[in-house]
Amino acid sequence: MKKTKGKKKKAYYIKKPKGSGKMKSLKLRGVFFATQAGFGFVKAEGSEEEFFIPPDGAGSSMHGDTVEIHVLKPAHGKKSAEAEVTRVIERAAEFIVGTFEEGVKSRRTGDIAYGFVIPDNKHYADDIFVSRERSKGAKEGDKVVVRITDYGNRNRNRKSEGIITEILGDIDSPGVDITSLVRGYGLPESFPKDVEREARAVAAPLEAKDIKDRKDLRDTLTITIDGDDSKDFDDAVSLVKKNEGWELGVHIADVSEYVREGSELDLEALRRGTSVYLPDRVIPMLPMILSNGICSLNPGEERLTLSCMMTLDDKGKIKKSRIAESVIKSHYRMTYSKVQKILDGDEELIREYQEIVPMLKDMDHVAKLIRKRRVKHGAIDFDLPEAEIELDENGHTKDVRLHERNDATRLIEDFMLLANETVAETFALMDTPFIYRVHDEPDEDSLRDLALFIQRFGFHLKQKKDGKTSSGELQELLKSVEDTDAERLIRTLALRSMAQARYSTECRGHYGLAMKYYTHFTSPIRRYPDLQIHRIIKEYLRLELTDKRLSHYEKILGKVADESSSLERRADDVEREAGKIKMVEYMQSRIGEEYEGIISGVTGWGIYVELPNCIEGMVPLRDMTDDYYEYDDAGHRVIGRATGKQYLLGESVRVIIVRADKLSREIDMSFAG
Repeated sequence: MKKTKGKKKKAYYIKKPKGSGKMKSLKLRGVFFATQAGFGFVKAEGSEEEFFIPPDGAGSSMHGDTVEIHVLKPAHGKKSAEAEVTRVIERAAEFIVGTFEEGVKSRRTGDIAYGFVIPDNKHYADDIFVSRERSKGAKEGDKVVVRITDYGNRNRNRKSEGIITEILGDIDSPGVDITSLVRGYGLPESFPKDVEREARAVAAPLEAKDIKDRKDLRDTLTITIDGDDSKDFDDAVSLVKKNEGWELGVHIADVSEYVREGSELDLEALRRGTSVYLPDRVIPMLPMILSNGICSLNPGEERLTLSCMMTLDDKGKIKKSRIAESVIKSHYRMTYSKVQKILDGDEELIREYQEIVPMLKDMDHVAKLIRKRRVKHGAIDFDLPEAEIELDENGHTKDVRLHERNDATRLIEDFMLLANETVAETFALMDTPFIYRVHDEPDEDSLRDLALFIQRFGFHLKQKKDGKTSSGELQELLKSVEDTDAERLIRTLALRSMAQARYSTECRGHYGLAMKYYTHFTSPIRRYPDLQIHRIIKEYLRLELTDKRLSHYEKILGKVADESSSLERRADDVEREAGKIKMVEYMQSRIGEEYEGIISGVTGWGIYVELPNCIEGMVPLRDMTDDYYEYDDAGHRVIGRATGKQYLLGESVRVIIVRADKLSREIDMSFAG
């Protein structure tokens, strides 16, 4: 019953040779994207054309491989063109992480004759054969790293083979689950010795010569506001009353002073792209001696910074701004929780921090003015709840709860957004090579589907004649669903309809923030694009942006933007998967318990239900034996063929936890009653 929606694919026409009924051979290259079902797709290089690869046409290719393909059938209607892999040009992976399963045991010795590694990454659909002498003594259920020695051939039904190089341990042992994930995604677990050595060499205490040409802001009352567990502080803020307005200072750690272009530190930071935040660890972009030390804006310590100083009027509008190399000394290390309590009137904390209480209250007022202006321009605030995972001393999940945003978190967010916008506008108007953070308009079909879906809840989404929807109109929709039963679902679906933000050398604007100019300037400790644009800013301030340097940046920034976007997506994937693992672990001790949730997804194989703490599981259709249920064409409900019973997207339901499997990262549920 399900219909595939999306843009109509362009037909790929292939001429036949004269006098022959056979199709002319056409070979292209691209990256193979594999699915769990065994088939895959290849997007041809230099083209938007996507080719379907059937299971028996994949040959020895694996997910992520760069391959050469031979086109078999042209696209027809909504069907993709079909092709087969003729050659693997470059392998994406040699080492794969998975779970070892014992095979047949020897009748004589009782030892296994061989076993299999089940890859953690579901894009690798096939098990990897491992002989006993290559198993390194792995036991049933061990997490292992296997090096592929033979990639097999699906066309000839020949399995891939490998040799186990490392046994990580049982998945329930402390840290093994996340370590397996880190290895599987190829994330670095330590810094090379030459990088550590270079970090120690540059992390020297400040001297007078380091600060002599900088704007001295050490006496300006300045604070950092971060999470309770934060260890690195790359942004600090100050606010000074000026006549009928304020001077807002956003001071960012000058990491570029220590991580010079082309150094080992720089090359390693570029390879990492971003810091990755996992439930039990952080994989930093920079060594700790920098990220938690000399670059961190620790209280009471003099630190080099780049400051964006903005003069605001009494309505929160910027009247003028300047960017300067500076030196600051943070006076207080504040947390979101403490600031919120102060704003709420906690008398004990107000006495303890009496020096900065007036400034905090002014900051809250100014942040709300800034936010009001942003909302007026059409900025969308999805304000979706996020899960906060708490671990015990052994790394096992102790609790999963909602992480609530408050005025303190929004305050810093508003200041950082304004600084990012200000820096982006400054350099876009100068037309110098730069890296911007861009967010394109959402797909028209996705918004049309959203508009149709919300109608049954009594809500409407305006669309122009050309099918486009402004961010302001989406904002109005989200405002109209506030405090309704459908709010959480509609916010989630609206977010899913959005394009993915990315880095670009073109200033294309940010749809979600309703900003014409936007960049990432505020987190050079944990994001490489911020570090890169700091270098450009400093060269401009020092009058060093010569034609030669401009030409240099024009050559390298496109690659930096693309690689940073790709590494950011990898980090997002790892963080999401790590969260899933820990959520499944949390539910393992809650089998049989009953919960209330909402139907968050409807597919041909099951109904997804999200619990109030953001944990999501599935009620498999195969287990709903009271009727034969089918997925409807719109993708909003399943319908019982015999009874006509319906389960609708967004509906509140009660479910019982049936299964929680860390290996598959799946939670199975059944409907209660």
